[in-house]
Amino acid sequence: MFTGLVQATGELQRSSGGLRLRIPRGSELDPAQLALGDSVAVDGVCLTVTERSASGFSADVSEETLSRTTLSTKADRGGWVNLEPALRLQDRLGGHLVSGHVDGLGEVVGVEQQSASWKLTLRWQDPSFGRYICEKASVAVDGISLTVAGCSQDGAEFWIAVIPHTWGTTTLQHLQRGTAVNLEADLLAKYTERLLQHGTASTAPISDAWLKEHGWS
Repeated sequence: MFTGLVQATGELQRSSGGLRLRIPRGSELDPAQLALGDSVAVDGVCLTVTERSASGFSADVSEETLSRTTLSTKADRGGWVNLEPALRLQDRLGGHLVSGHVDGLGEVVGVEQQSASWKLTLRWQDPSFGRYICEKASVAVDGISLTVAGCSQDGAEFWIAVIPHTWGTTTLQHLQRGTAVNLEADLLAKYTERLLQHGTASTAPISDAWLKEHGWS
């Protein structure tokens, strides 16, 4: 599990059989603190450390992960990614619970600099994921825990107010209109939907008609 609070950015490159991450000197994430088998969120994708060096680490990546995320495209051009090691039980949960399992891709619709923040507007490539989005909900964008400031009626398009600290210390500052991003919806929203649809062992499943009547579908 992760919190969506990025500790460092690194440069992503291809290596034999997987990906290699180069972490700049002086970053909060020290490669020496990582062990083989550790989990690290790379732009919101949970990867396992398979090799470690003084300058970074390597990870194996399946074809499934490459096809469903932006990692393949970024690796081809040596792009920069957000990095966060796995949450420890004694850590403070400053963001929200992030699994590192990307739900789908999003597209940057607009980037607008405002007086004290940046307004980032995104759109799900698959509009059906909009059902997990509502005002003040949590969403992970390239592994960054962010709060939805507003959204369209179906949630397929939404916007976020990004403070200067987050903008300056993550890869958000490099986003442009048309850029693809990894998106993970709030775990609580997905579990709630599942329970409402299928009920529990002691509760009969809730019908689609009931869900529609109460605005859940």
